[in-house]
Amino acid sequence: MVELRVEACDGTSMFSNKVYVGHHSLRETVIDLHRFKDHIYGGLYDLRFGEFGPEYGSGALSARLHFHDRGKLLVSIAMQSEYSDFGKKNVASEANLFLISEPALLDNFIQSLRAVSEGHQNDAQLDGIDSPWTWD
Repeated sequence: MVELRVEACDGTSMFSNKVYVGHHSLRETVIDLHRFKDHIYGGLYDLRFGEFGPEYGSGALSARLHFHDRGKLLVSIAMQSEYSDFGKKNVASEANLFLISEPALLDNFIQSLRAVSEGHQNDAQLDGIDSPWTWD
């Protein structure tokens, strides 16, 4: 397993959490993203690390990548922190963020994520047209 700190920023709001991912899942994600990057005419890719809900031990990330008009990549992100006690409740912080990127920036992210998966670097960043989405 590898612990990833995922940060998303839409230019105004920022959310950061930790998710745990198996090495195999991380490698498969790189392969899947590499396939997805060629679907610039309406392609969809759902990325999911961790699980949402109090039954699970850590944070969660769900990101939908959608190629839209004129090569724009729309990224819808839902994130949830790990649950902790808050008075009599067990709660987690949550955020939904929406980013716009483009194919060349996705290519850079895939290369960086591959290097993270192979242990050659510590972080990968999907730059948005307005703001970055960072993994490390």
